[in-house]
Amino acid sequence: MAKKTDQSIPEWAFLTTTEWLQKLKDELQFLEWERRIQIAARLKEAISYWDLSENSEYAESKEEQAFNESKIVEVKKKIQTAHVITEEKWSSINLWSEVKLENIITWEKEKYKIVWTTEIDPFKWHISNQSALWDALIWKKKWDEFIIDTHSWDIKYKILSLN
Repeated sequence: MAKKTDQSIPEWAFLTTTEWLQKLKDELQFLEWERRIQIAARLKEAISYWDLSENSEYAESKEEQAFNESKIVEVKKKIQTAHVITEEKWSSINLWSEVKLENIITWEKEKYKIVWTTEIDPFKWHISNQSALWDALIWKKKWDEFIIDTHSWDIKYKILSLN
């Protein structure tokens, strides 16, 4: 979800790419059709065992059904609030931005790429769009300075470049 916004993207928008939106639509179709049919078949089999009060298969199938239905609602909400963005270069930091930062105190330079939570790779310096650094960086521009407040100390950065 977008945390802060400019005028073009609503605060409630779910930022996504065309590819990711298609994955969500495919997942929704799977959950609504294939998964529901699978669960219904399990429920039918569990009901055939008659005594539902001590029927663990029935209880598990009902839990699975509830989870599937809640997942459908979640995916539908993401699709309905989706705001498709591209990986084109923006003037401010957003998803897929590569940003080079300088720690103002130590003069150390760090380079990060903002990615989806599912694409995190700390060894490649790919950070989540739900991280504290993302919260501090979003919609900032080149040469902006900002502070990350940790439990022990504050880290002050300057944005050197943005790709």
